[in-house]
Amino acid sequence: MNKRALISVSDKSGIAEFAKSLHELGFEILSTGGTKKALEEQGIPVISVSEVTGFPEILEGRVKTLNPMIHGGLLAKFGEPSHKAQLDEHGISPIEVVCVNLYPFQQTIAKPDVTVEDAIENIDIGGPAMLRASAKNHEYVTVVVDPSDYETVLTQLQQEGSVTSETKRTLAAKVFRHTAAYDSMIAQYMTDLTGEAAPEKLTVTYELNQGLRYGENPHQKAAFYRKPLGSEFSIANAKQLHGKELSYNNINDAEAAIQIIKEFAEPAAVAVKHMNPCGVGTGDTVYAAFSKAFEADPISIFGGIIALNREVDGDTAQKLHEIFLEIVIAPAFSEEALAILQGKKNIRLLTIPFANGNNEQKYTSIEGGLLVQDFDGHSLENAEISIPTKREPTEEEWNALKLGWKVVKHVKSNAIVVSSDAMTLGVGAGQMNRVGAAKIALEQAGERAEGAALASDAFFPMDDTVEAAAKAGITAIIQPGGSIKDADSIKKADEYGIAMVFTGVRHFKH
Repeated sequence: MNKRALISVSDKSGIAEFAKSLHELGFEILSTGGTKKALEEQGIPVISVSEVTGFPEILEGRVKTLNPMIHGGLLAKFGEPSHKAQLDEHGISPIEVVCVNLYPFQQTIAKPDVTVEDAIENIDIGGPAMLRASAKNHEYVTVVVDPSDYETVLTQLQQEGSVTSETKRTLAAKVFRHTAAYDSMIAQYMTDLTGEAAPEKLTVTYELNQGLRYGENPHQKAAFYRKPLGSEFSIANAKQLHGKELSYNNINDAEAAIQIIKEFAEPAAVAVKHMNPCGVGTGDTVYAAFSKAFEADPISIFGGIIALNREVDGDTAQKLHEIFLEIVIAPAFSEEALAILQGKKNIRLLTIPFANGNNEQKYTSIEGGLLVQDFDGHSLENAEISIPTKREPTEEEWNALKLGWKVVKHVKSNAIVVSSDAMTLGVGAGQMNRVGAAKIALEQAGERAEGAALASDAFFPMDDTVEAAAKAGITAIIQPGGSIKDADSIKKADEYGIAMVFTGVRHFKH
């Protein structure tokens, strides 16, 4: 009895060469539809699956391989006498090699004009059934789902006459990962259609973006995965133009910088260290914006990650070149800017498409579980603003308050940001009490706090933060409000002539 291989693929890259080599090794090739036609056009003898099953493809090709003549050949234990006897009784031939990949569901739903009908029609049924059957029976069947594995399979068949048990198991594991990811994308698509907010099962899938040398510390193994069809405006979809590969910490810091730069429409620059902003600046040009970000904290910016929302020109590149930076992220770099910055061997230069993000849900792993929440996309434009103090902010103070509020939501809680209308002046991050965060931010701002604004990510539990702000020269404060002691803070603000704005929205970031 001849050896048999079943080939049915949507991704036809390399398939003709693979099938030809199998044929030369003595395999009969079974195939269906478009794959059969593609192989025949290359002069490769092919047996139609319909010939084997004795039944035509029906229902517009929805049913082709769902037949005992196929699945019997995939699931039989070739070394089991009772299985062999049943195959002989029913005239079923074993299938030793299966090469299948699936209808392009992901590519289909990625189309901006995709219809539900198109998406549903691209849910593969027969393909996953064959893959799962073959992978289950991998002791006897070699199953290939990835064109990158064709060479390994052929080399072992050519040199050893068979595929090793270890390789078969490795390929089977890849199949189950592949079908799980495929089903996960379908499940997510269908869940989104139904609007289910908290389904009883959470199914998500990610693709390996790159291996990492280590995690946060050298003794921790790590890797970086990308969400299929995830936001283009993200570090996962960045293009690296220069420098060493990104580290685990680089990726985390770059993500923080990108999320902050998304807040600004005007030219802006963000400097990040350890996932907290150390300087944010705006201006009429990207050069002016970066100058402000640098001026905000010229010490902490050393070794930082920079995000800019305009093309980097030569003047800006020269200023960037003057200090040690880990990463510069921008929508583009001019040729002059690239020539200047590439003079530093280790600096990483990244471009990303600066477009609207899709506000994906945020996943935070905990031991034994996962926390899921919506992205914090709330801004002052959709806040219910109230001004409880006697004095309202001036136009300049409003601009400073808006900048501080955009930044403070991205600072680790407890968080305080002191700002002017063009830059941050002081950042207090991750403190165990709010007045402690305020003291750090105000101390960093120093004399620049005079006439500046202060933003707090959460309400003031007592009036001590207002007191500290007033003594430093702060003239305007923005905070959520909602404390049982709001009246004390309002009274203290009025006492010092401070204008205070309540947003009604908290921005904790842990």
